[in-house]
Amino acid sequence: MQEHRDSHKRLQDIPFSILDLAPIVTGATAADSFRNTLDLARHAESWGYHRFWLAEHHNMPGIASSATSVVIGHVAAGTQSIRVGSGGIMLPNHAPLVIAEQFGTLESLYPGRIDLGLGRAPGSDQPAARALRRGLGSSGDDFPELVSELRSYFDPSREGRPPGVRAVPGEGLNIPIWLLGSSGFSAQLAGQLGLPFAFASHFAPDYLLPALQLYRSNFRPSEVLEQPYAMVGINVIAADTDAEARRLATSQEQQFLNLVRGRTGMLNPPVDNMDELWAEHEKAYIRKQLGFSAIGSKETVKTKLQALLDETGADEFIAAGQIYDHVARLRSYEIVADVVKH
Repeated sequence: MQEHRDSHKRLQDIPFSILDLAPIVTGATAADSFRNTLDLARHAESWGYHRFWLAEHHNMPGIASSATSVVIGHVAAGTQSIRVGSGGIMLPNHAPLVIAEQFGTLESLYPGRIDLGLGRAPGSDQPAARALRRGLGSSGDDFPELVSELRSYFDPSREGRPPGVRAVPGEGLNIPIWLLGSSGFSAQLAGQLGLPFAFASHFAPDYLLPALQLYRSNFRPSEVLEQPYAMVGINVIAADTDAEARRLATSQEQQFLNLVRGRTGMLNPPVDNMDELWAEHEKAYIRKQLGFSAIGSKETVKTKLQALLDETGADEFIAAGQIYDHVARLRSYEIVADVVKH
């Protein structure tokens, strides 16, 4: 098994990256979120993180990165060397030509620093999906064709473009494309295309190991990759003590609780006792969905991350941390950076 073969990896052996959900916290605005996102990215760059990704979500009052490519440009303009990209662009929401032009523009402005991660889910609820898609189907079954068309705009030697249509800027640029997923569909497709793959285990851990096995077993070497490259999403909330980290994590738990109950809202402050807010069945479900997490002090997080690395054989970790207080969020990522350096 790949997982067993790679179990000798240490945390220091793999890159660590950040997935920022650009949280809008209770009492703040999207403008505050964007300032905090850039501040986090600048710190991440100084702490040695490899890449900084932003995700496309719509119709969610607590997430500010709906215009994902615009926020990527904001972050790239305010940093110097860290890779910046999408984790991901939900490709069925968009015409592939538009995404090729947007990311061709970003790559032209910030050469050698832009990643294009692609997902096949809508990144929204059904009403918003219908509003975005303007009546197109929402099954995601045409995702392989959309990916093929998008790649053809960057590389005209590929098939898939409508005749006579070119992406300017975009054509001829080398922009790394990743496939993202929380099931086997994108894992298998990424393997067949020889592309890097990122799994959303930070919110959908159940299928992680089967998806990684599917990706690796289906992998075909390409001009992009000779060997499979899998990035694994994790929730990391670190603090100076286990108790403080667990308390900080209640903001994320409240966010998931709202989603379970069919509500959306801003990221709430932490609470002392989640048992006053959720029922036992809700607690069990949310803890399961957030199971791929490292929450605690430096030593606790280090032990958990190494165990997750041993289990997955990941080539890279990308950490998400929904923390209400920006200073505490910075501290969390600083602790993680220290963990993986020593």
